Amino acid sequence: MARFLFVVPPLTGHVNPAAGVAAELAARGHEVAWAGHDELLWQLAGPEALVFACALPADVPERPAGLKGPAALRFLWQDFLVPLAGAMAPGVAAALDAFRPHVVVADQQALAGGLLADAHGLPWVTSATTSAELVDPLAGMPKVGAWVGSLLDGLRARIAGGRGEADPRFSPHGVLAFTTRELLGPATVAPGVRLVGPALGARPSTTDFPWAWLDPLRPTVLVSLGTANTAAGAGFLTAAAAAFAGLPARAVIADPGGVLGEVPPNVLVRPRVPQLALLPRVDAVLCHAGHNTVCETLWHGLPLVVAPIRDDQPIVAAQVVAAGAGLRLRFGRADAPRIAAAVEEVLTEPAYRRAAETIAASFHAAGGSAAAAGHLEQVALEDLAHLGPGKR
Repeated sequence: MARFLFVVPPLTGHVNPAAGVAAELAARGHEVAWAGHDELLWQLAGPEALVFACALPADVPERPAGLKGPAALRFLWQDFLVPLAGAMAPGVAAALDAFRPHVVVADQQALAGGLLADAHGLPWVTSATTSAELVDPLAGMPKVGAWVGSLLDGLRARIAGGRGEADPRFSPHGVLAFTTRELLGPATVAPGVRLVGPALGARPSTTDFPWAWLDPLRPTVLVSLGTANTAAGAGFLTAAAAAFAGLPARAVIADPGGVLGEVPPNVLVRPRVPQLALLPRVDAVLCHAGHNTVCETLWHGLPLVVAPIRDDQPIVAAQVVAAGAGLRLRFGRADAPRIAAAVEEVLTEPAYRRAAETIAASFHAAGGSAAAAGHLEQVALEDLAHLGPGKR
């Protein structure tokens, strides 16, 4: 059996797919460990997970409201990804020394994982939890691409002693992409990218939910802006709640920031929802086009209304629309009438659900956690064969 180390950023949407793959590897008898934010990992991967704690940056500035385009990309790299890699590096190095993995699985936004695995000469595979990087968002911005390259060179010098040369976002040993061609569209991807579909493993949850509130005779829509958009989402959630006042459908709204006050009687507000358990019992999803929420929705063959806020979300939203599986709203202009009209259309026009079901079929066929684990096992076997029986 082999040892696999997962290196992940402190972001729920990046941990969850990795947790599905890790659970599959553990079920096959392999050893699994994590390097990342310990409290989040014990919450999402389970309290028994072997976690090597990594520090978080001490002084990441708050993201300015309304940041878009190149300015948003600059903030992501300069103020989040690079400082995060520097903070995580000692913890990742300690994990490599103590756990001695045969394969490192490094998230695209946990740059320390790929850089240090490369520097140590270890085989590593990239975990791409969003398809945004796969379509090369910097292709039309060569100066920005060069700037990102210089940041990576500087980071490699600081945390890896200048050793290694691979781009930590795209391992030469393979990239696990949790999507399929039916959602990704015709974009060209590198030969090493494996389109494995969503990895939806069992997810620990202590979230209480009033299941009896759901009415099987009335359509229900899940409304969620994810876990990282509380500050930006107050106006949108308020408009969404108002939109359902004039609709026959019901809504379950995830409101982690407690921004909503009084809502119509056909709207249920909860600080957290058991999303994977809830999705089979709803009819559509209104969300921010986060890649995980979109893929989990489409896994169940459900149509979407997407209102992207930032980062990769516009790219994912465009994929949903191009596939015919939903409608897109402008986040800043999504008032109650626009939301109501979009929700009503995806609930009543069968073409959206048919397109979602086509994507769902491709997701199930792709293999998800099992396909990803199979690829990782192959990488580990090649490494073990190279090491020989006396050095494993």
